[in-house]
Parts: sequence; C-alpha cells; structure tokens
Amino acid sequence: MTIRDWPAGERPRERLLNNGPAVLSDAELLAIFLRTGVPGKSAVDLARELLVRFGSLRRLLAASREAFCAAPGLGDAKFAQLQAVLEMGRRNLSEALERGEPLLSPEHTERYLHARLRDHPYEVFAILFLDNRHRVLAFEEMFRGTIDGASVHPREVVRRALQHNAAALILCHNHPTGVAEPSQADQRITARLREALALIDVRVIDHLIVGDGGCCSMARRGLL
Repeated sequence: MTIRDWPAGERPRERLLNNGPAVLSDAELLAIFLRTGVPGKSAVDLARELLVRFGSLRRLLAASREAFCAAPGLGDAKFAQLQAVLEMGRRNLSEALERGEPLLSPEHTERYLHARLRDHPYEVFAILFLDNRHRVLAFEEMFRGTIDGASVHPREVVRRALQHNAAALILCHNHPTGVAEPSQADQRITARLREALALIDVRVIDHLIVGDGGCCSMARRGLL
C-alpha cells in the first residue's frame, strides 16, 4: 500500500497543510522530503528505516555525501536537494544579521550561531564583529581545532577587529561533544581576549558555547 492509498487525514502532506508542520513526526517530515518510497516500502516506511540507520534526523541531515548516497532510496539528486534546503534555512536565519542591520535579539543571534556551528565535527571559533550600535559588520570563522590558549590568537582577533573598525563583538565556538558547558580553557581564552581587546576599546559582549540543544551564554552565567 502506498501513501496515496491512506485515508486523507493520515497522509503526511495533507496533515501538514491542514495542521502545520509541527504536528508531524521526524519520519513524516522526512517522507515529505523523500516524496516516494522504494519497491515494497512507502515513503514513511523508508523514512523510518533511514532514521534508524543514521540514528537521528540530525545525523542524517549532517551526513557526508558518501554516507547519505549509500543509503537505499537516496542518491546525489536527493543529497543536492537536501543541501539546498539546509542552506536556505541558514540564509533565512542570517537575513537579520546582514551587514548594517542591528541584532534583533539575543535569542535570534543564538539561533543563527547555533545553525552555523552546531554540525562541525571539530571545534570552530567564530566572531560576530559589531559597530557601536550593535549592527553586524561581519561574521568570521577564525580558528579551527581544539580551542585553547595555543590555537586562538588574541593578536589575530585584535587585527581583524581593527580592520572591521568594530566597537564590540560576540565570541562563539562549538563543542562537538554536544555539551554546551564552558570549560576552564574557554574561560581562560575569553579573559585573554577581553584584556587584549580592551586595549583598543573593543567590548566583548558575550561568548556563546554551541552544543546539541542550543547555546550557553557565558555572559548570562556571570563569566564575563
């Protein structure tokens, strides 16, 4: 039996149109993306198998091209389609952070940075450079690898802040473990950067740690 043979009220597409996407399960949302199943399996059945194969929806969305295309019912066309959908989502989040636009809210900024950094398999240290009205001047991924005193260079951060004529900035990096808790190394490098940037009158507004479930703000923790 295909999805077309299901009662209209049980079909994922019709449920989405009538009730919104939030009511659908991960498998149903994935089935709409897949559109069709494979011989002997509906799109929903295939979606469930793929979620089991990859372990979660997030892991499927973050899968490499090789791993994604090796799964039954997938391939280069679906991989390209998925990457386009993910990039549209990232660009939607970034629209309010375009050059010259003020930050709408801490929550929006955190959602944007979470989307940008969450899925890196290694640590990435990034910075939002801001003017004196907290309008975005630039977003840069500056360092990769283990974030500690040896891999994050205050001199380079100061140089880029001067080049952007920044008045303030937001530090951000991800924890590939998924646990968004500031480490002692995170606190040490934040203190070093604050001291270096204070010499050129650039303020560190926050340092956000990105994990699976969201961001941890060091400013809200009282660590700045």
